Amino acid sequence: MLSPVFVTRLRALVPAHCLLIEREDLVPFESDGLSAYRNTPDVVVLPETEDQVAAILGLCHAEGVAVVARGAGTGLAAGALPVDGAVLLVLAKLNRIKRIDPLARTAVVEPGVRNLAISEAAAQHGLYYAPDPSSQIACSIGGNVAENSGGVHCLKYGLTVHNVMALRAFTVDGQLLEIGGEAPDAAGYDLLALMTGSEGMLAVVTEVTVKLLPRPERAQVVLAAFDDVAKAGAAVGNIIAAGVIPAGLEMMDRLAIEAAEAFVHAGYPMVEALLLCEIDGVNEEVSDDIATVHAVLQASGATEIRTAEDEAQRLRFWAGRKAAFPAVGRLSPDYYCMDGTIPRKQLPHVLTRIAEMSAECGLRVANVFHAGDGNLHPLILFDANVPGELEKAEDFGGRILELCVEVGGTITGEHGVGVEKIRQMCSQFASPELARFHEVKAAFDPGRLLNPGKAVPELHRCAEWGRMHIHAGQMKHPELPRF
Repeated sequence: MLSPVFVTRLRALVPAHCLLIEREDLVPFESDGLSAYRNTPDVVVLPETEDQVAAILGLCHAEGVAVVARGAGTGLAAGALPVDGAVLLVLAKLNRIKRIDPLARTAVVEPGVRNLAISEAAAQHGLYYAPDPSSQIACSIGGNVAENSGGVHCLKYGLTVHNVMALRAFTVDGQLLEIGGEAPDAAGYDLLALMTGSEGMLAVVTEVTVKLLPRPERAQVVLAAFDDVAKAGAAVGNIIAAGVIPAGLEMMDRLAIEAAEAFVHAGYPMVEALLLCEIDGVNEEVSDDIATVHAVLQASGATEIRTAEDEAQRLRFWAGRKAAFPAVGRLSPDYYCMDGTIPRKQLPHVLTRIAEMSAECGLRVANVFHAGDGNLHPLILFDANVPGELEKAEDFGGRILELCVEVGGTITGEHGVGVEKIRQMCSQFASPELARFHEVKAAFDPGRLLNPGKAVPELHRCAEWGRMHIHAGQMKHPELPRF
């Protein structure tokens, strides 16, 4: 618990309405989107200015109090899970779009700005912000930076790290860092890339400069149906091998298709697997690539191919994919959303193994993922009210992540590690690599006060986890591994 004296000093730094200490006010912040992990924070502070952020960090550093930064709370790896004895620093009130420069094609925004709001504000200039997570209507750009978020168009336009040009951030002791800018190729360490995806462990971001892109002259979606998931997986590699780089290349299996169609009525056929392939660019280029994609899909065994006839149908095709996560929520009381990345050539094998593991453990899986870059999002369906099902879902999810590593992939693509995947870090990385991660952490945060217990495990924890099992459902106050 935080001392009354500390809380009084914290109260002096922000307006009264920006400090929450009553239980009924704290409970909404007890988890992020991964609600299997919950912990009620001791105190929540919502600064309204950058100066307040710096002052809060300075106070916490002086008193040795840990800080967990939080954005919109849409994360899916428990990365913003409150820690006992820490301040939960919520940046939602820093939500201004400071400026848009249509000539330089940049936008300068505060971390609480919603992802989609950037594109909405830039639309009058014929520009948009490319990374588009499924939660883009709600997720904040600060959280996107923390997790290096992607989206359905990341295949062609990259993840957050490829679309952020500069950051303003504060270290744990309240010192300002200005990273990036007009000379992204300057010599030295790539601190911009290091900060992007660092999960709030190195500094607290207060301003983000993002790259804007011109709206393409034409964008068109091809929908392809398959009678076999493995065939659809193979078609993904075949499209890339043909020299086409789609703006988006997404895949859904039957369970996900049925859920999305019942929820959105996108006009999907009821088949074993569905591919959505979007081509954008100048008119002639799109026409040529659409013809190539049609030929590849036919040769790959597609049973039906449709091309969106107008913008309304294109958006309808995407609406089903964008709504897949909430749609699957109608199929089961609970689901566990995984996030792993594999080489594209391994898609058929991995999808087959996931189906086999699903049968072995008796839990259904809806597969929805960014097929173009091999970023899987299996949704494991379970009922937390049935004894043992949460544990089974967690074990199943861990096996999927370990399978990703086995075939040359990684345990996360865009959701981060947080608490959820911290044990699988021990599977992917050897002791020397984990030691380097800790050294980087210490360079920015020697007192280990920023988001403690997340993302990088202690080496002795890896050894302990080899012989013990603690699952999220049993942890009212999770015993987080400490740095």
